[in-house]
Amino acid sequence: MKISELKDGTGKADIEAKVVEKEATREVNTKFGRSKVANAVIEDDSGTIALTLWGDDADKVKEGDTLKIENGFVKEWNGTLQLSVGKYGKMTVL
Repeated sequence: MKISELKDGTGKADIEAKVVEKEATREVNTKFGRSKVANAVIEDDSGTIALTLWGDDADKVKEGDTLKIENGFVKEWNGTLQLSVGKYGKMTVL
C-alpha cells in the first residue's frame, strides 16, 4: 500500500517508508497510564504522512530509518492524517 492511498479509517495498512522527521520522545498520561510517545513524518514515493510512535517504538526510530509497518491504522486528528501501529500492528526498522 502507498501513503497516497491512506485515508481516515484505513485499517490493516502495510507500509514501507522512510522517516524524514522525528520529534523528541516525551512521556504523556493516557487512560492506560504513562506512556512514551514521539511524532514523526514518513514518506514513500507517493507522499508523506504523520506517524505516531508509542511505547518502546518511540525510542527505536531515528531520522533516515526505513520502516516496515504491518497492520497499521489511520485516524484524522486536528485535520491531519496520522498513521499508528497500535496494539495489533507491528513495526520493524529495516
